[in-house]
Amino acid sequence: MSIVTNAEVYWLNESMIASWYPMLREPIEDIKKEISENLNVAERRSNILANEKRTGHANFLKWIVTQFDLDFTVKAWYEAQRYKFLDFVSSMSTMHRLTQMNMDEVFNEYVDEDLKNKMKNLIAEYNENPTKENKLRVLYNCPMWLRFTARMTTNYMQLRQIYHQRRNHELPDWQEFCKWIETLPHSEWITWDMIPFEKK
Repeated sequence: MSIVTNAEVYWLNESMIASWYPMLREPIEDIKKEISENLNVAERRSNILANEKRTGHANFLKWIVTQFDLDFTVKAWYEAQRYKFLDFVSSMSTMHRLTQMNMDEVFNEYVDEDLKNKMKNLIAEYNENPTKENKLRVLYNCPMWLRFTARMTTNYMQLRQIYHQRRNHELPDWQEFCKWIETLPHSEWITWDMIPFEKK
């Protein structure tokens, strides 16, 4: 199963059109229809701006919004929190549901069998005697490799930063996430693959 599911991309065409605004010589409404009907003009402009890596000219990427379900380990979620514009819509809750999760399904292949068994025993003890102390023992002994899913919202600009910082990361979570980024429409704007263009 892919770690990213139910993905949607919003306002790609609208953001391409908006990227042309700085070059308009006429009132926006007079030319907006023409650009909308001829998206290759806006796309050409977007290619130019996306290739200018060290300038602020790629601002249109901020408004290409994407939402998706992301299945990450706790370790990767901990690292993901550094990104200001990678926002949680909603997520599974370890606080409320950890004691009901199937330990054989929520841990990946790197988790030691002894740790899995320890967690199973702690959960069994809690379920037999659901005290606060037993709950805390479950929560504080949970390994970093527990996987859980969250619905996320972000934009192409933030994905661009994530991609270039994480594509060679040691965690398989990040490597797979960056491979998913490469499948997005106009992913070259994120990955900085050079796009042939002529400035006109």
